Amino acid sequence: MSFNCDVPAVPTQLHDDEVARITRWDFAPGAATGWHRHGWPYFVVLLTDAVLRIHDGEKVTDAPMSAGHSYMRPAGVTHDVMNGGDKPIAFVEIEVKRPDRLVMAK
Repeated sequence: MSFNCDVPAVPTQLHDDEVARITRWDFAPGAATGWHRHGWPYFVVLLTDAVLRIHDGEKVTDAPMSAGHSYMRPAGVTHDVMNGGDKPIAFVEIEVKRPDRLVMAK
């Protein structure tokens, strides 16, 4: 079900505790995450302009996005994400494990 690519996207874990996991994802042109499902709700913040090619198991959709754009998805989303453009792209993914534990510093 995943994209047929020779280059995997590169995850770099920036933070992981009982409340949240933050991962930077770097994609060469044509690189993909591989088929996966999120166990927690998550946010994505684009660090570069990008065309995210998203495979949901039934259809493939290209989603052009600008650096700084963000979006949120609920837990349980199964998908594969590929860099659909011709330049490297990057984004930060923030998975919220315990929203009840998020506390703002004073």
